Amino acid sequence: MLDSRWFKAAGVAVALTLASATAAHAAPAPDPAAEATAAVVTLRYDDSRAGGWEAAIAAGVASWNANVANVKLVEAAPGTRAEIQIVATSGWPQATLGPVRPGGQARVELGSQAVTQGHDKTRIAAHELGHSLGLPDTKPGPCSQLMSGSSAGTSCKNAVPNAAERSRVESAYAGGLASLVPADGRILVDAP
Repeated sequence: MLDSRWFKAAGVAVALTLASATAAHAAPAPDPAAEATAAVVTLRYDDSRAGGWEAAIAAGVASWNANVANVKLVEAAPGTRAEIQIVATSGWPQATLGPVRPGGQARVELGSQAVTQGHDKTRIAAHELGHSLGLPDTKPGPCSQLMSGSSAGTSCKNAVPNAAERSRVESAYAGGLASLVPADGRILVDAP
């Protein structure tokens, strides 16, 4: 006949075995380095002074947001500070070379002179935002390079960054912060 001490000992052994099995199959502890790499930097833009460019800006922002995982561009709420100021001008498009940091400041000028010559508004907006994210011009270049700008010709409508451009932006914002290297700050004018 088995006494109650045997059942208690057997119950403890079963409990220990179940606890060990559960721990072995539990989700691994979060890796802090992986979490930092996956952090998203949110940059606000203000396009309240870019009348006539609203659809192009929205499409350019959507292109970056769909193609870069660790940076998100969002429209600033009225009366709040934005890192990227977008304005419409009558000259050639130009922008401050970033990467702009949260709390920093960059300016994008969407110039109608390029549109008058036949360049695509959405490509212009996405290209100039690329400067704010730290990408220089790659002129001359093919239409497949967003940062080739006007050198790709007026028939080019591509507003999507290629793999190298995406990689460079993601690298600049890796770890949830803009690059430790200060933003360049030069103004890049996209005249042919």
